Order: sequence, then C-alpha cells, then structure tokens
Amino acid sequence: MATVDIHAHTEVNHHDDHDDHGHHGNFWTNYIFCQDHKVIAKQFLITGMAWALIGGILSVIFRLQLGFPEANLEWLRPVLGGWLTAEGKIDPEFYLALVTMHGTIMVFFVLTAGLSGTFSNFLIPLQVGARDMASGFMNMLSYWFFFLSSAVMFTSLFISTGPAGGGWTIYPPLSALPQAVQGSGLGMTLWLVSMALFIVSTLLGGINYITTVINLRTQGMSFTRLPLTIWAFFFTAIIGLLSFPVLFGAALLLIFDRSFGTSFYLSDIYIAGEALPHVGGSPILFQHLFWFLGHPEVYIVLLPALGITSEIIATNSRKPIFGYKAMVGSMLFIAILSFIVWAHHMFVTGMNPFLGTVFTVLTLIIAVPSAVKIFNYVTTLWGGNIKFTSAMLFSIGLVSFFLTGGITGLFLGNSAVDIQLHDTYFVVAHFHLVMGSASFFGMIAGIYHWFPKMFGRMMDERLGSIHFWLTFIGVYLVFFPMHYIGIAGFPRRYYSWTNFEAFNSFADLNMLVSVAAIITLAAQLLFIFNFFYSMFRGRLAPANPWDSNTLEWTTPRQPGHGNWPGAIPTVYRWPYDYSKPGAKEDFIPQTVPFSETLESNLPNENDQIKLEMGGSGAVAPGGHH
Repeated sequence: MATVDIHAHTEVNHHDDHDDHGHHGNFWTNYIFCQDHKVIAKQFLITGMAWALIGGILSVIFRLQLGFPEANLEWLRPVLGGWLTAEGKIDPEFYLALVTMHGTIMVFFVLTAGLSGTFSNFLIPLQVGARDMASGFMNMLSYWFFFLSSAVMFTSLFISTGPAGGGWTIYPPLSALPQAVQGSGLGMTLWLVSMALFIVSTLLGGINYITTVINLRTQGMSFTRLPLTIWAFFFTAIIGLLSFPVLFGAALLLIFDRSFGTSFYLSDIYIAGEALPHVGGSPILFQHLFWFLGHPEVYIVLLPALGITSEIIATNSRKPIFGYKAMVGSMLFIAILSFIVWAHHMFVTGMNPFLGTVFTVLTLIIAVPSAVKIFNYVTTLWGGNIKFTSAMLFSIGLVSFFLTGGITGLFLGNSAVDIQLHDTYFVVAHFHLVMGSASFFGMIAGIYHWFPKMFGRMMDERLGSIHFWLTFIGVYLVFFPMHYIGIAGFPRRYYSWTNFEAFNSFADLNMLVSVAAIITLAAQLLFIFNFFYSMFRGRLAPANPWDSNTLEWTTPRQPGHGNWPGAIPTVYRWPYDYSKPGAKEDFIPQTVPFSETLESNLPNENDQIKLEMGGSGAVAPGGHH
C-alpha cells in the first residue's frame, strides 16, 4: 500500500513541475528545442513529410528517363542544371545518384523517422499513461541529430560532383574509391557523415522508447493490457538498438578505406590500367555487415505500421482484435527471425550452397508469423460493423500490399529462383510493395487516425478517401507491372535499356509505370493540402472521435504539458473491449472499472472486481500484480 501512496505523491509533484515548464516557456523552448514528446513527434512528422516529397520528386525524375528514354528533358534544366547532357538527357552518373538518394531518403528519412520518430514519440507516453518520455532531453537530442543528419544529406544534393552514387546499399569498391565515379567523392563522404548522425538519433530514441514502456506504465497497465501499437514500437526499438550499431561499424570501416589507406573491403583493384596498393580485403564483408542491419531495417519500418494498423482495424471494425497474444507472439517471432535471414540478399555472391539452403529455410519460416498477422486482420474484419474512415481504408490497403508483396518474397527467398530474379525489377516490385508502400500506408493511416489528438482538429474525410483510392490504384499500377518486367530479365539500376533489342517490347509497360508514378505523386499533394488546411481550419475534434478505448483519448482535446491535467487514470482492462455482449455501448475504455460493467463482465472479470474493491493497493504501480 505504501508504494502506491508514494507513487501517487510523486506523480502530483511531477505534474506541478511540468505545468511550470508549460506556462513559462518561450517560442524556442516550446516549439524548437522542446522536450515535450508531442512536439517532438510533430517535428519528426513534418520533417519526414518534407523528405517524402523530395524522395518522391527524385523518383519521378528517374522514371521520366526510364519511361520516355527518347524524350528531351531540357525543361528540367533550371532544376538539374549541369546534370543534363547537351542532348537534354539525364547524365548516366547522375542517374545513379538519383536512385541512391531516393532509396536512402525513403528508407531512413521517411519511413524510419516518419513511423518510429513520429508515432513512437507521440503514442508511447499517451497509451501507457506517462507524463512524458523517460528522458525529455535525450528525446530532443534524438530529433536534432536527425535534423542534422537531414541537413547534411540535403546539402549533398547541391554539390558540384553530385550526391552519393553507389546505390543505396553503397557497396564497395565503388563507394570505397573516391576516384571511381563522381558520386564516390564528396557526396559519398557526406552520405556517410549523415548516416552516422542518423544512427545516433535512432539509438537515442530507441533507448528512450524501451525505458518508457518498461518503467513508466500507469497503475494497472500490465504488459498484457498494452495496445498492440506499443508492443510494435517496443520491438522495433529493440531491433534498432541491436542492428544499427552494425551499420555504424560498416560505415566506419568504409571511412577508413576511403581516407586512411586501409583495405577492409578492397583487394586487387585496377583503375585505368593502374594497380592500386590494396590487398587482403573483401567487399563481401561489407555486404554481410550492411544486410545485418538491412534486413532488420525492413521490420524496423514495417512493425510500427503493422501495430498502427492493428489498433485502427480493431477500432473501426468495432470488434476485439482477433488473437491478441498471437499478434504479440508473431511480432516477437518476426523480431528474432529478422536477424537471421540477412544472407538471402547475397545468394549470388558465390555463397556456399549449404549456407544458401539454411538461409532459404529461415527466410521461408518468417512467412509464418507474417501470415498469422494477415489471418488475424482478416478475421478481425470478418463480420465487423466496419466504419470506412480514411485511416481504415489505408489500413486495409496496408494488409493488401503486405499480402501481395509478401507472396513474391517467397520466390526471392528461395536461392534457386533468386539467382534468376536477383537485381531485376522483380525485386524492386517486391520490396516496394511489402516494405515501401505497406509501411507508407501505415504511416498515412496513423496520421489520419491520430490527427485529432495531435492538432485538436479533424481532417477532411472526403479528401482522405479520394487520396486513398488514387494512391492505392497508383501504387499497384506502378509496382505490379514491374513483376513482369523483372521476370523478363530487366536489370535494376540501369539507366537505359534501349541498347538491348530484347527489351524493346516492354517500352509501353515502362511508360505506363512512369505515368502512374507521376499521378501517384500528384495525389500526395492532395494529402499535404488536407493536412495543413485541417491543422488551421479543420472542424474542432470531439474528445474521442473514433469511440476508441485506449488511454490517449482520455486526455483533453489537445493534451498540454504532462498529458493529463489531474492524476493519471488507472487502467482496469485490455484495450479491445469493443461490441461486448450485454454492454450499454459498443466500446468500454480501458479506464472503466469492471465494477461499473456488471452486465457485460465475463466470469474471470468479476474476480477482478474483488481486487478493485480490495483497496487500491491491490495493483502495484507499473501494473505488476
């Protein structure tokens, strides 16, 4: 009992402190160098949206080259300047740089920062019932390191030799020899500096998220009562904490090879007929290190999106999520397996066939927890009283992409098939559907769903559904044909295929893909308009617009500093009590005690009432019974 009292007492004091900060701050401390998790989440979100726009524009520029190889792009000269040849074509070396920057921006700056940075920051304290993150200062640092990293990467787009041009995987020797191509000079150095800063940002954020979930849960919030979103952010942070340092190590060795004459990745290299003094290194080592991050990175991006989707599908189906424990288990299983499948990216490197078989089997096993998730989503939707909000549409879109893109992964995970399909457009189609588009849809769904909590206003639902249909059809029109182009053997990262007679038959299909890409990018402008217009002019949001059960909807319309004005609510039940037989309404928030819902309690829940009545000391702080 004493522990609870102390806990309550410190909470009140803590809250008073927070209020103090809130009222006496100025513009700089309230908006720029702010330590409030909600402001930091918005900073991540807006920076991520700016990057998404840049990454999208880069992809449209190189799609113009691929879809219309004969076209004169002279009209782009004001933007691209010297990167256009005298004939009005994109310079081949710059093309490589475009592809590199598009990949880097989308994977790290949009999806990693946009999902973990925004939603982990915003939702973890609100959904576990905490005043803020464990360390506000570390949280602020995490954003500013991300911002610095963004600034360095953005600068690299404007230097005379051009940005990094080694593909987003920056494989040596191309990336290790500044004299190899233009894009391996200063652009590559800036890329490496930017990534080092980005990794620091990710690690600072990850430590904070893990600590907050473990230590700052409110009274009654046991692990089995956590929303699936929190589980997803928790696992994501652990994966990031274990895998990003490996990329840091890989980048560090690459810097040594580039600047200090070492040979970690270099051996027996000739440039312009001259032998370089490098012996003893192996570029394969870099691939191992890179993909040890690269594959978990897929799930660093996907898991938060799947967590967000779980929450939105349960809320808008008006049904409990099907198989809560199976969902948590599948996320845990995915998190573990993601570390032991990396070499399926390397089947063509001359790997020992036995090892190839091992990685094939492990890769195919990861399909099982993914299938569990799909099954549980479909079963939750089945027979539900579905409300097709914009967030729900995007969540269903995610399930569709996850399924169609995931199936093609089964082909690529098989070493015998992969040898044919590796580095063709089939691979591009696969990962853009399952990782790129699915995660992007999860992020957009999250924005539509929690926008009322972020900004206190509603987004326009009609514009939201137009945005969904244009983007959904656009994404399939872009990436579905690529499977066929890939099976025909089109290699990725090629600037032009017009030299190969065999490939001319697919010129029309490539044109279709490019046109669809331009339309899909244009549809995002609709979203950006809706976002910023609603922020200032949208209708005021009700306290709980979606009739949801989780804790964040118990805060004021726009939560202030410290989130709850009085004491933090106590949690009595899991977050998915929707449409419970016998209940007065179709949702019962987590903060409603079982003693108030006698008409709908299950036998084991009536036992909980005795605990509730037995004095508040029955449930210790942090939810440990």
